[in-house]
This record gives sequence, structure tokens and C-alpha cells, in this order.
Amino acid sequence: MQLIITGKGLEVSDYLNDLVTKKASKLERYFKPETEVRVTLSIERGRHIAEVTVLFAGSVLRCEERSGDMYNSIDACLKKLERMVRKYRTRFEKNLREKIVYTDEYIYDSAEPEEDEEAELVRRKSFPAKPMSVAEAQTQMELLGHSFFAFVNEETSEINVLYRRYDGNLGLLEPDYEA
Repeated sequence: MQLIITGKGLEVSDYLNDLVTKKASKLERYFKPETEVRVTLSIERGRHIAEVTVLFAGSVLRCEERSGDMYNSIDACLKKLERMVRKYRTRFEKNLREKIVYTDEYIYDSAEPEEDEEAELVRRKSFPAKPMSVAEAQTQMELLGHSFFAFVNEETSEINVLYRRYDGNLGLLEPDYEA
């Protein structure tokens, strides 16, 4: 496992670097030696944020934790990641190894626009259009921690958007070219 530790808006001390390395070493049994694990530590509005992104089995696992203490954020994030890996590892190995969309970027912006600001396009994102089932798209959406996921439906060969509804269920947006 290749561990890459970076600080965003803060300098990662040797102690913090050693702590993350020690805690993340528990995850080595789940990953191959060439697996890249990126840990980003930052402070935003007084909250300490630990974010871990792993390129695993052709997919992206991502977790983020925020707390008043960096050590708690790191612990919680790595525990959450270990639960995710254990939960989805079998599914990856059996069914999804060849079918999951691979990307080393993710869409996430925690900043909420202020009420009197007009929203503007600040980022354009493209994604590999690899066909997958709705179930695979759901798995990918959960792993990324997003409330939506755009994908090419393998049944219809059309772009669909899977999204989480406010009631906790899922919705699927499909294009209607006749409307």
C-alpha cells in the first residue's frame, strides 16, 4: 500500500505523519502493495478534516470525517474506511472488478453558496462512460458518499442519473427523447 499524506492549509508534522502511517498500516491487509491511499488533512472553519481516498479494485473508495480534533478525525475516518472495505471487498472481487467506473477524481464541494450570491459554474467534470447496471451504480454512489451518480445504463446504453431521495429511497433519471 502506497500511503500519500498531504496537508491542505496546514503543515503535516512528523508526529502527525507517523500517527497516520501507524493507523493506516492496519489497512495493509486489504490492499495490494501498489494500491494508492491518499490522506488529506485540513482545517476549515475551525473543524479538523481527515479525508482518505483509495483507488481499489478499479473503483474509488472515499471517506471524510470532521471533528474538533485532528486525531479524532483521523481515527474515525480510517475506521469508517475499514468498514467500507470489508463491506464491499467481496462484491468487488466477484462481480465488479471489470465493470466499475475508474476515476481518480471525485465530485465534492462542501462549500454552500450564500443566499445573495448567484450560483456560477465553477467546475466541469467528465467521467468515463463505461456501461454498468443500476445496482453497480448504486454501489459506486455509496462508496463515493455522493447523493447522486451519473452512469451509462448497460440495458439501454443511455446516460442515467441515480440519486438518493429525501425519504432515503433511490430515484433514477432516464432521458425521454419524445417529450
